[in-house]
Amino acid sequence: MNTRGLLDQLLKSGQDLLQKQTGSGSGAQKGGGALGGLLSGMGGKAAAAGALGLLLGSKKARKYGGKALTYGGLAALGVLAYKAYGNWQAQQAAAPRGEPQTLDRLPPAQVEQHSQAILKALVAAAKADGHVDERERELIEGEFVKLSNNDRDLQHWLHAELNKPLDPADVARAAATPEMAAEMYLASVMLVDEEHFMERAYLDELARQLHLDPALKVELERQVRTT
Repeated sequence: MNTRGLLDQLLKSGQDLLQKQTGSGSGAQKGGGALGGLLSGMGGKAAAAGALGLLLGSKKARKYGGKALTYGGLAALGVLAYKAYGNWQAQQAAAPRGEPQTLDRLPPAQVEQHSQAILKALVAAAKADGHVDERERELIEGEFVKLSNNDRDLQHWLHAELNKPLDPADVARAAATPEMAAEMYLASVMLVDEEHFMERAYLDELARQLHLDPALKVELERQVRTT
């Protein structure tokens, strides 16, 4: 199952989506109209940008997580997590020592494990505001199929994740290391709108289930806001 390749395409499509939304004004709505706009005119990157647009729903990529989504894919997300984790370590006497093992510093097999956990977190975060109904699940799954290169295992896994009830505890169980937990939370913050009370509540519960130190949680959120 090649989660890494799909997730990298998804994150790299953020810049195209941001440009598309910036050029289309502020009229994005939930439902078919916005989805049609997001899926059209994207050239060869349509599937990735379409999937990301569907996950974002009515939220503008530029509103909050858009900056983070333009950084250049999976490795860039690892760099952000590494920076946040390192800053947190420097500030906390009791924090674990040693270089953070974020996905930008790991061999391919471990990157795949991190990628699957991050994609799981992204799919769950997309459901946090309640906008992903049955129709949108089908649309998202259709875009993911285009990106999966006929990887049946990946398609079945994505289908299961999209159709699960939203459960922060289930998401958090995918974090095998503190660095994975940090990456998953960072990716979730990129996708949600903190001003929406349902999404803020989801983030807070996810952080609790991931056992994130409050200072690390703040640092991860700061990376998304200020980078």
